[in-house]
Amino acid sequence: MDLIRQIKDEFQELAILVLTMHDENQYAARAIQAGALGYMTKESAGTELVKAIRKVHNERPHISMDVAEQLAMDAMPTRLDMPHKSLSDKEFEVFNFLVSGKSVTEVAELLHLSVKTVSTHKTRILQKMGSRSLAELVKYAVVQSLLEKFKP
Repeated sequence: MDLIRQIKDEFQELAILVLTMHDENQYAARAIQAGALGYMTKESAGTELVKAIRKVHNERPHISMDVAEQLAMDAMPTRLDMPHKSLSDKEFEVFNFLVSGKSVTEVAELLHLSVKTVSTHKTRILQKMGSRSLAELVKYAVVQSLLEKFKP
C-alpha cells in the first residue's frame, strides 16, 4: 500500500494494476483506496490479465464484483462491529501476519522493521480491536474470514 501511494505521489498519471497472490477480500479495497486502478489475483491472471491491462491503460477500473461490494461497504458509515476497519494499512499487514501464526520477530524480518516497532503495532492493534490477547485476534480473524487461504 505504501508503494502504491509513493508511486501515485511521484507519477499521478500512472495507472497501477495490482497483480498479487493475496486474497482480494483482504487487500483489494485498500489497494484501490491507496490509488491503484485495478486489482487481480494470480489465479485469475491467466484469463483476465490482458483485459485488465487494457482497461487500466484506458483509465477504467478493473475490479471484481466482490471488491466493488467491499468498496461500497467501506464507503458506508463505519460499523462498530468491524474493528479491523480502524487499522492502518501497516497495522492490518502486521495483524494478518500475527493471526496467521508469525511471531513478532518473524514479522519484523518479513517487513524489515525492528522488533520494537512490530511490538508497538501489535499493542495498537490489540487496543483498536478491543482484544486482550493474540488468541482473541485469531478468533476474530477466523469469524470474519480474514485469514488467507493456504496457497502452496
